[in-house]
Amino acid sequence: MTDLHATARALVAPSKGILAADESLPTIEKRFAALGIDNTEENRRAYRQLLFTAPKLGDAVSGVILFDETIRQNADDGRPFPEVLQQEGVIAGIKVDKGAKPLACAPGETVTEGLDGLRERLQEYVRLGARFAKWRAVIDIGDLIPTRHGIAVNAHALARYAGLCQEVGLVPIVEPEVLMDGAHTIERCYEVTGTTLHMVFDELHAQRIDLEGCLLKPNMVIAGKKSSTQAGVEQVAELTVKLLRTVVPAAVPGIVFLSGGQSPEAATAHLNAMNAIGPHPWALSFSYGRALQEPALRAWGGKPEQIEAAQEAFRLRAECNAAATRGAYQPQMERRAA
Repeated sequence: MTDLHATARALVAPSKGILAADESLPTIEKRFAALGIDNTEENRRAYRQLLFTAPKLGDAVSGVILFDETIRQNADDGRPFPEVLQQEGVIAGIKVDKGAKPLACAPGETVTEGLDGLRERLQEYVRLGARFAKWRAVIDIGDLIPTRHGIAVNAHALARYAGLCQEVGLVPIVEPEVLMDGAHTIERCYEVTGTTLHMVFDELHAQRIDLEGCLLKPNMVIAGKKSSTQAGVEQVAELTVKLLRTVVPAAVPGIVFLSGGQSPEAATAHLNAMNAIGPHPWALSFSYGRALQEPALRAWGGKPEQIEAAQEAFRLRAECNAAATRGAYQPQMERRAA
């Protein structure tokens, strides 16, 4: 298991975090459509290449989560994308779940699918150059949800996925996301996130997962977008850290937060505030998708002549988040990025 441990630690190396570039085809289509970019395979390849070849990528990014299509694509010079990343000192990962589907006999709840045939798919991804993987479970908050049954089904699937990953030498990123889409308070998010993480770690223990060879990718404790009461940065940081300290074993090398629909600036500020109140038993870092990519995508807009500007926007966003992993982020960095 030593290789698993080393990879997990490398993914949360000081001043580095993970780029989530694993958007499904429908998700990236929405993001492209908002900017008038045609959602073709070539445009998706060109956009991912822009990110993966950004100057000094490895200074702030430890790993990149790829989509199935992307891990099979090559750069303009013919190098497979995992090789491009490796040569920059960045570890290639892969999203392996097949998305959240309605959970039978559980109105309003979902379960993530993709366990069937996963062992064989993971073996192929290892051959393609992946060294870690990601699986996302989705927990929504409503009047009558989530139920313990809904959480338990997803926790069980996360642990089964994690075991299959470790069997083939891949570090599993375990992602139980409590959504911030509703009108719930930050206190309700704290309660649901706590229950979810307790059940996830119970399942990881029951299924003999080596905690030193995996990472946790949770949501922050934050009020729903539709809530009339939004918490400040310090409260989000304090409640999130308080909860994690009660639930997450110290054996886990790192916690890499998802941004969950927060603005790039808010996601960075929250991460910074959490690290400012350290030290913690685990590294606190990022595994952001839109919160890392949004400025670059806007700057690029599908235009080849804008690649350099887009890479600069991405670099500055990555630098801000790298600083946040040290508790050294300052708002004036945003003015520099602008």
